[in-house]
Parts: sequence; structure tokens; C-alpha cells
Amino acid sequence: MQGLSLAKLLTFFYVLGLSLSGLHAEKPDWESPDMFTRIKRHDDGSRTVFRRSANSKELTKINYSAAGKVNIKSIYKMGRHGNPRHCRIVRGNGTTLFKVRYGYDQNTGRLVAEDMFDARVKRIDPKSGKEMPVRRIYYTYDAHGNQSKPMSFVFIKGKTAEEVFGHDKEHTTYPHENPFKTANPRSKPVGER
Repeated sequence: MQGLSLAKLLTFFYVLGLSLSGLHAEKPDWESPDMFTRIKRHDDGSRTVFRRSANSKELTKINYSAAGKVNIKSIYKMGRHGNPRHCRIVRGNGTTLFKVRYGYDQNTGRLVAEDMFDARVKRIDPKSGKEMPVRRIYYTYDAHGNQSKPMSFVFIKGKTAEEVFGHDKEHTTYPHENPFKTANPRSKPVGER
């Protein structure tokens, strides 16, 4: 009887140790100088730094060149579930280029839309009188909840998305690689609504 209790106790401590080690595990390729900062170094010598505020209401993503100069800075205002609600994209010299807002499905909490506005020139829709985005991205999901390739629409007459935003594979401003992101507490498995 005593041997059985000891085996259960050892199993308990083994499982507890695995669980606790997972709490402090780092994502691969990320450095963590403190609890509010994550750094990812790239092969070309550049680096991406994520910093979050102590209350997790703001997330700042800074891309540095190999020479250490700031290329671009994105400042995200986070919602109560840890998802970005708004973003401001700033050039290395401090000029604000774009402002972005994100929309989420009320039932699933999944990202469904991203509107990017030019911060330097306000474009007003003559029909509605409202500010128009220079780009809108819609996100869709398959039956298993996997995000499909986003659909991007550019509202600058005579221009393609590549002409306006470049040929980078990642045309979205959403911080998909946010090292602080945890699972959405409102998400539910497919079929449970």
C-alpha cells in the first residue's frame, strides 16, 4: 500500500514539474530580457522587438535594421481579450504613416476585418462623408476554424496592393507572431455555439 502511494506521489510531482516548466518556456527564437519584452533576431542581422505595457493595454512592435536604426514602429491598443483594437504605424523618423482598426466576430472572437487609413491624407467618401480606408482586409475561416488566405482590397484608384504596400508576403498589420498572445478565452471548438 505504501509503495502505491509513493508511486502516485512521484507521478504527481513529475506531472507538476512538466506543467510548471511549460509556464516559463520561451517560444523558439525569442529572447526575453524581462517580462515585458521579447526580441527576435533575424538572419540578416535585423531584429524585431515586442514590448507590452504592465497592464497589457498596449503592445509596441519595433523593427530595427542590422545597423540598429528603427525602420518601423507599430503601436497597438489592445482590447480586453488581448486582441489589438487599433494600431498606429510610425516610420523610423517619427512620421505617422497609417492608423489601423481591427474587427472581430462577436460570437467567436476571431479577427474578421482590418481597415488601414492614411494618417497623412484623410480620404473622405463623397457619398457617406466618412473617412475611407486605403486598404481593407477580410479574414475568413474554414469549417475547422483555420484562417484562410486574407482578401485585400485597395481603395486608391488605379493602384494595386503591391504598388501601394510592396511585394512583402505578409501584407497584414495584425501581429500574428505576438509572443505575449495567449488563447482567446471566448473561443469555442467548432460546432459549439
